[in-house]
Amino acid sequence: MSWHYGFRPYVPVAQRRAAAAREVAKRTKSGVPVLPVRIEGRNIASTFWGKAWCTNLEGYSDFSNRLPRGRTYVRNGSVVDLKIEKGQITALVSGSELYEIKIDITPLPKEQWLALKKQCAGKIGTLVELLQGKLSNAVMETVTDRKDGLFPKPTEIKMRCSCPDYAGMCKHVAATMYGVGNRLDSSPELLFKLRAVDHLELIEQTIPAAPTEGKGKGSAPTIATSELGAIFGIELGDTPIAKAEPKKLTKPAAKKAITKATKPKKPVVPKKSKRAPLPKKG
Repeated sequence: MSWHYGFRPYVPVAQRRAAAAREVAKRTKSGVPVLPVRIEGRNIASTFWGKAWCTNLEGYSDFSNRLPRGRTYVRNGSVVDLKIEKGQITALVSGSELYEIKIDITPLPKEQWLALKKQCAGKIGTLVELLQGKLSNAVMETVTDRKDGLFPKPTEIKMRCSCPDYAGMCKHVAATMYGVGNRLDSSPELLFKLRAVDHLELIEQTIPAAPTEGKGKGSAPTIATSELGAIFGIELGDTPIAKAEPKKLTKPAAKKAITKATKPKKPVVPKKSKRAPLPKKG
């Protein structure tokens, strides 16, 4: 990073991690939740949405000179906290110090979202297909389009970092942006939250036909159990309904019940029907 009086001395990764760990522990102790970015291996992202985010990021020449250092930082665990909210990304990145990053993302324009919904109408079968990125080539091209897709353009991104680097995108911001791609692997719905749109609207014409628990006229559509399991990567079995245990009787009550059950029943005598007296013969 550039300084008025030269470059700041290099701080080894191990030392940066130790300092970051102390700060994270301090925040955690005070009740502030921390969500670090952890990457195993060389691949920052492995799913459709994560890869698409990173590919889009790398397609902008404005950011190209800072992205390599950002990749190094995110891979070595320097992004110790990352949160994605509506229109905003915040992060803590470990460098020579622990730096605070804030990135504002412009909400997706209403006209652009309406156009996206129109182009995707009837082409996305289920919520699972959408979140797992199991989409047709036409839909993939639509949602990842550089101009009219879901991902923000450089003009829609406002970045701030507490480090003294005066570049538009410093390596800490770059690491944060790559961290978003990694986070979308496990939570792709956060992309829609970031752009302030509801991802369910892309499949609103298909949901009513999905398996529902209630088939009444006014019942709301629900996601089938098998689809929920696919979304969260777990198996959801049918939970058996607990059977009510037989009521335990005390000894006197049990004896009374047995006596009542075994006691011979009295024969039922048919009642004589009452008839009107016959008229006397004259």
